[in-house]
Amino acid sequence: MAQKWSNLNLPGALHFVTGIFLDRQPVFTDPACCWKFLDELKKLNAKWPSKLITYVLMPDHFHLIVNPIDGRIRDYTGHLKAVAAKSIIRTSTKFTFPRVAIGHQVWQEGFKSLPLWSDWMIWQKINYVHNNPIKAGLVKSAKDYHWSGFRSFYEMGDDPLAVDHEW
Repeated sequence: MAQKWSNLNLPGALHFVTGIFLDRQPVFTDPACCWKFLDELKKLNAKWPSKLITYVLMPDHFHLIVNPIDGRIRDYTGHLKAVAAKSIIRTSTKFTFPRVAIGHQVWQEGFKSLPLWSDWMIWQKINYVHNNPIKAGLVKSAKDYHWSGFRSFYEMGDDPLAVDHEW
């Protein structure tokens, strides 16, 4: 059987990560929820050595290109989703999340992480992340989408969360 290359803990590798809200609820249409998620991501990156290359918050999901230095992408993403879920639940009453034994379920189970092995793959995913709001019809230009690392990545300023420019 072929080895599955997604969600592997690989030190030194950049990862293209996707997380999706339960039932594809459009949680990131609420700016307060976007700010809470980005605040939790910033706090996580401050205490867990990592590089955040870029990100985008779409209405019902997020994408990150990130490198936890220790390679523990499963733990890193699991922690991010857990703390962000708690913040989102405390912030917004617009959305319904089912009650489970230990709290509320905000995200679909698991996540998708793909290690990026070549410059071509890295740039393909960076462009994918930055163009996602255009493809979804949310904006005409990537620079106009507020919930993305595009402006920070290209050093245009005015970005809600700074990203790393070297990987």
